[in-house]
Amino acid sequence: FFRKSIMAAAKPDNYGTQPAAAEPAFVWKGAKLKELAITLGIGAVFYCIPCPEGVNPKAWRLLAIFLSTIAGIITGPLPLGAVALLALGVCMMTNTLTFAQSFSAMASEIPWLIALAFFFAKGFAKTRLGERVAYQFVRMFGSTSLGLTYSLVFSEAILAPAIPSVAARAGGIFLPLVKALCEACGSKPGDGTKDVIGSYLCVTCFQTSTISSAMFLTAMAANPLSAKLAKDAFDALGDDAPNMEITWGNWALAASVPGLASLILVPLFLFVIYPPRVKSSPQAPEKAKAYLAERGPMSADEKIMVVALLLTVGLWVGGATLGVNAVSAALVGLGILLVSGVLEWKECLSETVAWDTLTWFGALIAMAGQLNAMGLIKWFAGKVTQMVSGLSPEVAIIILMLVYYYSHYLFASGAAHIGAMYSAFLAVAISLKAPPLATALFMGFLSNMMGGLTHYGIGSAPPYYGTGYVDLPDWWKLGFATSVVNLLIWSVIGGAWWKFLGLI
Repeated sequence: FFRKSIMAAAKPDNYGTQPAAAEPAFVWKGAKLKELAITLGIGAVFYCIPCPEGVNPKAWRLLAIFLSTIAGIITGPLPLGAVALLALGVCMMTNTLTFAQSFSAMASEIPWLIALAFFFAKGFAKTRLGERVAYQFVRMFGSTSLGLTYSLVFSEAILAPAIPSVAARAGGIFLPLVKALCEACGSKPGDGTKDVIGSYLCVTCFQTSTISSAMFLTAMAANPLSAKLAKDAFDALGDDAPNMEITWGNWALAASVPGLASLILVPLFLFVIYPPRVKSSPQAPEKAKAYLAERGPMSADEKIMVVALLLTVGLWVGGATLGVNAVSAALVGLGILLVSGVLEWKECLSETVAWDTLTWFGALIAMAGQLNAMGLIKWFAGKVTQMVSGLSPEVAIIILMLVYYYSHYLFASGAAHIGAMYSAFLAVAISLKAPPLATALFMGFLSNMMGGLTHYGIGSAPPYYGTGYVDLPDWWKLGFATSVVNLLIWSVIGGAWWKFLGLI
């Protein structure tokens, strides 16, 4: 019996059986190979270029890794955070940077402030306070897309002199409002409606945040550094620059006319080259009014959100006097939301964009900072100085300003750029007989607006880019196009205004 059973089991059954399913074809699920090849190729080609004389070999190697990282961020073979982490891994594996140097940016305020801004945005969305405020804006200005945009642009400019952190101002206050406005207008990323108004609104509010930062000495944390370095340069001139210095008043006065021109013209320029799908909605104010009536009074969670926001903004405004930094102020507000239950920590953990931004932005800050610390930027500034020494003063000064502006592609921080290049370029410009005070102010203004070139160049960039409304290639193209418009406005209109003021 057992023998028959075994033989029966061993005999193939050709009746009623199905052939074995074929193994599924292999599908690559990893990085985008074409984009990965471009990223690695750029780094490899630059690495093979001999290190110039006078440059630290480690700095040259780090520059190759940094440029490869930028290429990876643009082409996107992997998500941004993954590209940045792998770049730091290469830095450590090649002994270009130590672990402490690679992750030094985690001790910097800006990446954490940006991450906290995303948590505040979560609170705005969850309590629907952002939605309520957004519909109020629609009720008052929502008949046209430009009307909505200008209401946000000038609201941010009014707050700029009181809040010295552009990351806090843009990410903590206006980003939640912009997102709520976009959604109130039926525009969301990822569902084919982002170009209804969201793409235009996000890129315009970002670009104008760099302009409002340029208009006041206290509107960006690094502006006082420009004033201090300018004072040192003036002191070195002695009797050629008697009692010359940058003050809050002369900064604001010099920036007022070109700044207002930029705040008006840049939204119009972007409206032409990157228009929203919906330009006019005359029925929107009435719909918003009906919606607000239906919503009724504010909920308890909304009121707590208002208290947390007002306290945070108050600490941002008075932080210098009270000795409270911007991150501490944001943590106070977040603490209120967590303790009251308006937000839960698991909701903060689920904000993947916040953690991804913290990773890639921190990595870029670390690498850019080490390029400066290793002397590469100083060497670069010296080479530019040599290059323009034989040119006419007018041409040389134009080249200096353009190089100063567009070299910001190598920086993830305005303060780092100012610290590395401001003094050297200002000294060269003054030696070419450029008017000292006007040149120092102009470079201070440029030190803000150049942050609009990339999605990592200033504290307001990562929050707005992180919304997902604007694709990275468009972000860079629009950044460059806007830079040309701003340079023309501040050179032509600004130049005429400064001549009227007697600065040139």
